[in-house]
Amino acid sequence: MIKHKDHFHGSDLEKIEEIYGIRKEEIVSFSANVNPLGISPLLRSALADKIDAITTYPDREYTSLRRCIAGYCGTEYENVIVGNGSTELISLFIQIEHPKKALVIGPTYSEYEREISLGGGTTLYYPLREKDDFHLNPDDFIPRLNENIDLLVICNPNNPTSSCITRREMRRILDACKQHGIYVMVDETYVEFAGNMDEISAVPLTNYYNNIIILRGTSKFFAAPGLRLGYAVTGNRDLVKAINTRKNPWTINSLAVIAGETMFKDDAYIRATRELIFAERARIYRLLRDQPGFKVYPPSGNFMLARILTDGLTSQDLFDRAIRRKMMIRDCSTFPFLDNKYIRFCFMRPEDNDRLLHVLL
Repeated sequence: MIKHKDHFHGSDLEKIEEIYGIRKEEIVSFSANVNPLGISPLLRSALADKIDAITTYPDREYTSLRRCIAGYCGTEYENVIVGNGSTELISLFIQIEHPKKALVIGPTYSEYEREISLGGGTTLYYPLREKDDFHLNPDDFIPRLNENIDLLVICNPNNPTSSCITRREMRRILDACKQHGIYVMVDETYVEFAGNMDEISAVPLTNYYNNIIILRGTSKFFAAPGLRLGYAVTGNRDLVKAINTRKNPWTINSLAVIAGETMFKDDAYIRATRELIFAERARIYRLLRDQPGFKVYPPSGNFMLARILTDGLTSQDLFDRAIRRKMMIRDCSTFPFLDNKYIRFCFMRPEDNDRLLHVLL
């Protein structure tokens, strides 16, 4: 198992407050990768108007919520599983599949390895290459798959590299995995931020493959990490039944149901979010691409990975410089295969992005 060093997660503002003496309310977090628009006005009013919903139990089957999610994703509601954040669904899936050996494409989110380890499994990593801008090369990767692997984990777009795998490439991977009896878990937490989402999302592939499960949540795109509403999509009805059988009843509270039924239909908010992220991503990438002190990698998510080229300057130095100005970026030295020359930051409102650029440059 790769050892993950201690680090500040995007939600660890209390630790920052204690160490640096800065009130957490004053910190602009470029580390959490959360939509800078915050929750939509429509969602805010819906929750306020329907607060009495907490006096009753939600529908045990969450049928209306699952229909909303299905309409949003373009699938059948019978293919949708809801959970208390995508983390619960990752845990349940791994408990059911119980992989002895998993392959993870990295560097990536450490929770996958943790859950596999808790289930008694071993995690292997396939490292993305810096020389390829951390994009997966299917011609090199696919021959590495074999019958000894039970589970393949892919984050798409990937955190922290912001690189992506197209649906065409995913189909090649699924074909190979099918031959070797490998189940594929795809985390699409950031796919809604992608400009070419229709070319990336693997949801349509669930109509043809029964060895794939796709995970999403509402924490990042809908700016609701405290809501703890996640969902999964799979065409494998036996897996749907197994997860629902193992899952505790009413893990989604009544207000989260109302929120979900509101946010997935909030077209104005979805459009405004995509417009903001698309514009700022293009602007900031264009500005940093020509800077001699950094190498930036083409981003597909709402965040960017950058390599520091200045001698003697480390990711910890830039983290410290930014936090003292009440801005929090991610020191990526804690990710496997990255060192103290990498930082990650998400795209916020233009004025906040300009403040961060001033600090970094």
